[in-house]
Amino acid sequence: MPPPLAETEAPPLADDGVLARLRRRAAGWSPTTRGLLWTTAAGFFFCVLNALMRALAQSVEPLQSQFLRYAFGLLVLLPVVLWRGPRHYVARDIRGQFWRGGAHTAGLVLWFLALPNIPLADTTAIGFTGPIFVMIGARLVFGEAMHWERWVATVLGFAGVLIVVGPRLGLGGGAGLWHLVMLASAPMFAASFLITKALTKQETAGVILVWQSITVSVFSLPLAIANWGPVNGAQWLGFLVCGLLGSVGHYCLTRSFAAADISATQSVKFLDLVWAAALGYLFFADVPTETTVLGGALIAAATLWVARREGRRGAAAAGG
Repeated sequence: MPPPLAETEAPPLADDGVLARLRRRAAGWSPTTRGLLWTTAAGFFFCVLNALMRALAQSVEPLQSQFLRYAFGLLVLLPVVLWRGPRHYVARDIRGQFWRGGAHTAGLVLWFLALPNIPLADTTAIGFTGPIFVMIGARLVFGEAMHWERWVATVLGFAGVLIVVGPRLGLGGGAGLWHLVMLASAPMFAASFLITKALTKQETAGVILVWQSITVSVFSLPLAIANWGPVNGAQWLGFLVCGLLGSVGHYCLTRSFAAADISATQSVKFLDLVWAAALGYLFFADVPTETTVLGGALIAAATLWVARREGRRGAAAAGG
């Protein structure tokens, strides 16, 4: 069976040097390993994006921020579209692209409304419920096999998240409503990711990425107009950076969906909390607590364990 379209669109690398050696080595990796690596990269870019978006949403209307983030994502992609030619980005499944954009926009509305009203740690923790919805949806929609290792790794990763954020997770008081709003966004994002998985069977990662920016911008524009406020120069630059980070992150995520079963890559999502702790220390001098170190170690152990088990499973299947 030929590889998915999204895995064949990358330009060829040079035949000599470091890139060639990396390419030859990567050719021997299992699909699950490639999917886990793409998901890990996506998580890193999204962690940087979320931190910047939270800062912007404190001073710019949340729904306006949502539109500008995706509008600038489309702006960042336009030079690539013009360079390669618009014909390369004609969608084969327009209806699927708009369904995906609608589901993602619904999740974004809830996410952006809650974002300025709850702590970033709480946002990250609630976001980790997403893999549970994705794994259930992958089983129900695609009939993907749910190997016991994937469930164990996901449970261990979620336990690591609770160790990290449990002592600081505030669900009481007036903020409780916004936590529920943030939680409601998780199944909507899961639906978006599952539609993306289906689209990778006939669309390239680039096409899906461009059409996500188009559809989300279209659906978000009326909400932004109704809540429009002034934006200064530094904020415009911030949204431009957000557009770049979001486009790169979604490209990596789409490549992961094309490389492997979507449920096989979900446990690595818990590494996002490790990225957040590292970025907080490097840029804001936030020293990780003992619970952060302990939870991060559990998350990393679960991720490495499932990657090794899935790699052995893939090798055994290939060997007959």
